[in-house]
Order: sequence, then structure tokens, then C-alpha cells
Amino acid sequence: MSTTDRPFSFRSIFLPVFLPTLLFSIGEGAIIPMIPIAATSLGASLAIAGFIGGMIMIGELVGDIPSGWVVNRVGERNAMVGAALVAVAGLVVCAAAQGPVLLTAGVFLVGLATAVFALARHAFMTTFVPLAYRARALSSLGGTFRAGMFLGPFIAAFLIHLTGAVQVVFWIHVACCVAAAAVLLLLPDPEKTFGQVVHGTSPSSAGSAGTPESVGLFRTIWEYRGALVRMGGSAGLVGAVRAARVIILPLWAVSIGVNDASTALIIGIAGGFDFALFYASGQIMDRFGRMWTAMPSMLGLGLGLLVLAFTHQSPDAVNWFIALAMFLGLANGIGSGLLMTLGADLAPPENPAPFLGAFRFTGDGGSAAAPVLIAVATAIWSLPVAAAITGVLGLIGAGTLARYIPRYVPGHR
Repeated sequence: MSTTDRPFSFRSIFLPVFLPTLLFSIGEGAIIPMIPIAATSLGASLAIAGFIGGMIMIGELVGDIPSGWVVNRVGERNAMVGAALVAVAGLVVCAAAQGPVLLTAGVFLVGLATAVFALARHAFMTTFVPLAYRARALSSLGGTFRAGMFLGPFIAAFLIHLTGAVQVVFWIHVACCVAAAAVLLLLPDPEKTFGQVVHGTSPSSAGSAGTPESVGLFRTIWEYRGALVRMGGSAGLVGAVRAARVIILPLWAVSIGVNDASTALIIGIAGGFDFALFYASGQIMDRFGRMWTAMPSMLGLGLGLLVLAFTHQSPDAVNWFIALAMFLGLANGIGSGLLMTLGADLAPPENPAPFLGAFRFTGDGGSAAAPVLIAVATAIWSLPVAAAITGVLGLIGAGTLARYIPRYVPGHR
């Protein structure tokens, strides 16, 4: 039975697919806004703290190189369990760090693990979700990540308030990783269950480990270089602006004097706005096309960061910060699942993992470049200049998506 005519139910994938992702994402949501703050508490400058905050994206970029190969060789569930264990090791290093260098190493390890975890789930959804439901399913997956980004900061704010130690957030992620691994091991392997339904195979032969031979990342990039240069370049700009938002907001809070617990609370509420739009984003993409979420999202992120750049010296800087954090959450939310959906549209259906690894590499390249750009711009000029530069990149990204989506994703204008 083909993926286009078989029945599909979101309920069937909730526990085995979305629950482990939600648990892992709650841990990520707890640590990501607090990494720059943890770095400053260990003596790092604002510029260095921004760079350390971005090491999770740099780790993801490096992790994209083997991720497609790993998922194809060991299967989606085994890859995710292994990634959760690697993340635990990195988080223990972060919690024990007495200086910025060790914190940087720990955050980098977490980023490596995140790349494999995310690619494994993306490949599964690309293979087993029918095209008619693809954007909604992948936006729901993106919404699951956003739900974690929404819940994690609230848990972090509560525990920081109780303990007075920002390092407690790393132990939250440890608990979430262990819980995600336990769910993956205790529930049936969705690759085998869905593989039997889609391909009519026995459970032992279904899944990524039984797909065609894995192809290396750089060979895949060369084979699909046209699409990856153009659509991947656009994805890189999207990744850069999204990463800039994640890094700039906590640094902005530090620079205008907002305390740690309040920062976590504000970013958590903004994550709620982000999360609220995930299903609407998928509905829009499935019904009207990918462009109808790509443009509002990138224009909103670009303009929001540009406006933020001019509020730093305002008497109402805190109020502007709160308002723009919420606006940026809305702009990001309307693009929920966009890059995963575009990657799935472009990937070869018979063996998507290598291509998805390459496509994620291009998007994560932008995410990894953002902290370096922010650190350099902040060190040379100021944090507001860094916000303005990334805002301009958002507007450029909107233009490239408008140019290339109709060309490479026919029927999804």
C-alpha cells in the first residue's frame, strides 16, 4: 500500500513518535535560554556568552555529518536512544563546569546528540506519513519541539527560583533525556510497526536499517547540489535568523537588567505564542502551499529583530523587550515545520535520511553561523547592531524563499 492511499491517524503516532520528542525538547527548552546566562555566571563576556549559547547549533551542524549514516545503519529508535545518552554525558559536563571552556565542550556534545535525535525523527515522518498529511504532521512535530521550548523555561524558572543556581537547568535536561530513552525502549518500535503497514514487510525487515545502502553526506550534497545550494541556502538564512532570536533574547535581557527567573518566564511565555500556531502552520501549508507560511514567518522575524535593535536605550526597554519577544514568537510559530516540510518535499522517498541529513546540514550551517556573527558584531560594535544585522538577513531570507520555493517545490507556491 502506498503512502498516498493508506489510512493515517495522528493518534497512532502520538505516543511512539511525539512523546519522546516532547520529553527531549522540554529539556532543550530548559537549557537553551539559560546557556548564555550560565556562561556569564562563569565569567564570560556578553560576546563570548553569545558564542557559547550558539555552540549547541555548531554541535548540531557537526552532528549532521554522520547523522544520516547513523540512522540508516542502526535504525531510528537505536539512534535516538544513543543520542539521548550522549546528551546526558554533555549535560553532566555542563553542570560540573567551573569555567567557560568546559561549558563550551559540554554544550557542543549536546548539540551533536540533538542532530542525530532530530534527523531520526524527521526521516521517520518523511517515510511513513502520506503526502496529503505531510505539512500537518511535520508542523505537529515542529510544534512538539516548540511545546518543549514553551514548557522547559517555566520549569527552569521555577527551579532556579527554588535553588538560586542556574546550573540546575542541565539536570532538568538529564532527567528528560533519561525519560525519552525509557519511552523509546518500552514502547513498540514505530519503524517496524509502520514499516509492516506501508511495505507489507515483516517487522524484522522494516525500518531504516533495512533501507537502501547509506550514502555519505558530502556525496549527497554533490549529487543534489543545485537544490541544496538554492533551497539549502534559503534554509541556512532561516536557521540563522531563528538561532539569532534564541541567542539575542536572553543576552538582551541581561543587557537591560532583567533577572534570570524573569528572563526564563518571559521567554517561556513567548514560547507559548510560538507553540500556539504549529497546527495552523501545517494546515496553511497543506491547503495553500509552503509559501504562505514562509513569507509571514521570515518577514516577521526580520522586522521584529530590526525594531528590537532600536529599543535598547529606550526608557521602556523592558516593555519593548517583552512585546517583541512575543511578536517574534508569533512569527516563528507561523513557520513551524517549514524547513522539515521543505526537506521532506525535496528528499527521495525511497531513502530520505541521507538527503535530509544534507538539507539539515545547510539549515544548521546558518544556525551555527549566527552565534559567531552575533559574537563578532557584539564585540566590534554592540548587541543592537547584531540584532539589526540578523534582522536584515531575515528579510533577505524572505526574498530567497519567494524566489526558489515555486521552482523546487512544484504545486506549493
